[in-house]
Amino acid sequence: MDLYMKNRIVLVWIALVLLAGCKTAMKTLEPEPYVHDKYIAPSYQQSLDTANVANVHWRDFFNDRYLNALIDTALQNNLDLKITLQDIEIAKNRILYRQGLLKPTVVGGGTLGLEKVGRYTSQGAGDASADITPGKRVPELLGDFYIGARASWELDAWKKLRNGKKAAIAKYMATQEGKNFVITNMIAEIANSYYELLSLDNTLDIIHQTITLQKNALEIVKVQKDAAVVTELAVKKFEADVLNTQSLEYDILQKITEAENRINFILGRFAQPVPRDKSAFNNPIPAQIKAGIPSQLLANRPDIKQAEAELFATECDVKAAKAEFYPSFNISGALGFQAFNPVYLVRLPESILTSIVADAVAPLVNRSAIQSEYNTAKAVQVQAMYDYQLRILRAYVEVSNELSNLNNLTQYYEIKSRQAETLNQSISIANDLFKSGRADYLEVLLSQRDVLDTRLELVEAKKKQFLAMTDLYKALGGGWK
Repeated sequence: MDLYMKNRIVLVWIALVLLAGCKTAMKTLEPEPYVHDKYIAPSYQQSLDTANVANVHWRDFFNDRYLNALIDTALQNNLDLKITLQDIEIAKNRILYRQGLLKPTVVGGGTLGLEKVGRYTSQGAGDASADITPGKRVPELLGDFYIGARASWELDAWKKLRNGKKAAIAKYMATQEGKNFVITNMIAEIANSYYELLSLDNTLDIIHQTITLQKNALEIVKVQKDAAVVTELAVKKFEADVLNTQSLEYDILQKITEAENRINFILGRFAQPVPRDKSAFNNPIPAQIKAGIPSQLLANRPDIKQAEAELFATECDVKAAKAEFYPSFNISGALGFQAFNPVYLVRLPESILTSIVADAVAPLVNRSAIQSEYNTAKAVQVQAMYDYQLRILRAYVEVSNELSNLNNLTQYYEIKSRQAETLNQSISIANDLFKSGRADYLEVLLSQRDVLDTRLELVEAKKKQFLAMTDLYKALGGGWK
């Protein structure tokens, strides 16, 4: 076969390899993030003001030294956060691995071998007639001694390795945003548990005050019973009311213990008292929290930014999977010393071994495994796109809900405050009428119960206001900066 024919065969082979790899087409998904231009929330006046409470540091937002101290401790000791930090380390090492694949690999070492080939093999038949030196034939047991270095390098012609590195970097960025999301949720959970604890403290105070009032009323009824103004039935009714209120105290104490343990768990420590200032529960709630505009969620919400990074990573994975259809080009070489006898290793230049090989390999037949990996990568990319859109929608709904909730709770609290004030006046009137004999003891009992229920509802409403404030701060993406 002449040189011309050989060259033509090589060119045809290369063309077949390239055509086999280029058959697969790819359409990259790049969804445009769409967010509504304003929040649709009842009783909330939307403006184009970009002032956003998410940009306020959590220390300034909560402005409670006891709560801030708890958050500081959690940022140091929270176990979920520590687990997330290890995810970041894992992702960082994957970048180094992908980066290493782009560079040539050089290994050094040596081999020591002893071989006897069969006489009737092609190698044995050839060796049997060969002389090493005049008068010396090849020994039956032939040694193989080698010391040197070997190198290999895959040429990243189709950016398969570079896209793999980009995907690793994007996943690393996603873990960073995942850490920020953990911090946001952790701060909100601590704040909510703290405000619940303050509400329980205030509820306990109300119960103690109510018990004192009920006991005073009981003493009055006992005096009136001795004076034959009322019967023993009235005394028993008042005693039952005192016992019922006293039973509420132990239920609240149990809830306080659970709330403290929940905070201690988040802080990564065993049960201990949680320092707090229960008077902070009476601090006013901001009339309106600046929510900015919905498009700011894309920059402030860590879960959205995490989904965005994951979507970019899947795009790089698709490109890398597509490159598997194309031929891969590799260069390998070796440099060292090799001989059948270790004495000959130092004989130069006869013992010097050098080699360099370039090869191109591409799948021609039965590419179903590669096609399957490629289709999987595309499906994962579509899934990541929907997840990205879902998180944007969820963030928008959460903010809208909390804006409406906070406004409605403000109105609810004002009405309950007026109701409590009215009932406080009614119980004073009922007591005066009862002492003068112009009201039945049942009216006094009902007034006491109504006042207790309303005061407890007022505390619950105030707690919900604090929780809604914290949840809105979290929904807007505050806390991690």
